Amino acid sequence: MSQVTESIPAQMKLQKGMNPPKRKKEHPFIKSIKKHWELYLLVLPPVVYLLIFKYIPMVGVQIAFKDFSVVKGIWGSPWVGFKHFEAFFNSPNFWLLIKNTIGISFYSLLAGFPVPILLALALNEIRTGYFKKTVQMVTYAPHFISTVVMVSIIILMLSPHVGIVDRLFSFFGFSMTNFMGIPEYFKSIYVWSGVWQGMGYSSIIYIAALAGVDPALYEAARIDGASRLKKIWHIDIPSLIPVTVIMLILSLGSIMGVGFEKIYLMQNPLNTSASEVISTYVYKVGLIGANFSFSSAVGLFNSIINLILLILVNAVSRRVSKNSLW
Repeated sequence: MSQVTESIPAQMKLQKGMNPPKRKKEHPFIKSIKKHWELYLLVLPPVVYLLIFKYIPMVGVQIAFKDFSVVKGIWGSPWVGFKHFEAFFNSPNFWLLIKNTIGISFYSLLAGFPVPILLALALNEIRTGYFKKTVQMVTYAPHFISTVVMVSIIILMLSPHVGIVDRLFSFFGFSMTNFMGIPEYFKSIYVWSGVWQGMGYSSIIYIAALAGVDPALYEAARIDGASRLKKIWHIDIPSLIPVTVIMLILSLGSIMGVGFEKIYLMQNPLNTSASEVISTYVYKVGLIGANFSFSSAVGLFNSIINLILLILVNAVSRRVSKNSLW
């Protein structure tokens, strides 16, 4: 009996030795790629685009710290440290550019941010399908007008003697006014024309958020006798808060990034004091003036400020409303 019991562990060791070696476990990421390769293949082109056109060009940022020479190239140009940043900060145009850039951005945010939300709430209350589609088409269409055409329309409408606005003012007895030549009017013309052009397209994301609201909430509110305003206040607006917070973070994060094309096309020698912003200044100094290092320093300063604002606003939003980008 003792011999049998002693042979059992030996047999178990022999069987263990005969078992094939265990295969190494695959990394979870490799396993995920094999399982969902179609999705990874779908996301590959955008990633390659970002790498080629967004990340690789960051190597050229170093010319902001060099006296760039086309002959010597990026790597051969001498380092000068923060020389170009100091030149920009000490420039007489510095505070004018900051004031105009921030002023136009905040004006655009205050005027343009609530309008798409109000439009989405209004469209959500329309029950007639044909009328709702017509309103959507009319409000979406201006978004697809090119910037050049849009600025041409603005100039033609506001030009003295022949513009519709000037003729209307003359009809009511007001004197002719060159609106595009008065610096005080530039910000309002720029902002409200942008609001008109973009409010329909910007409302799409809010309409999509409202479409995801549970219809049972509206039914319960109707049974309780809630008016339309109470439905909007207690159902629609709370459902829009997460999307609104994300859009607000993105808007505040790009507060220094005022668009270049429209402002540059609307500029003239009379309104430059109100229309000169960082993006147009970089174009004039960098491309027209061929001062590439200085313009790169100004552009890098602008990007860093936007990044800091984005991080700060995201942190405040995460702490206050529990909604954030990351």
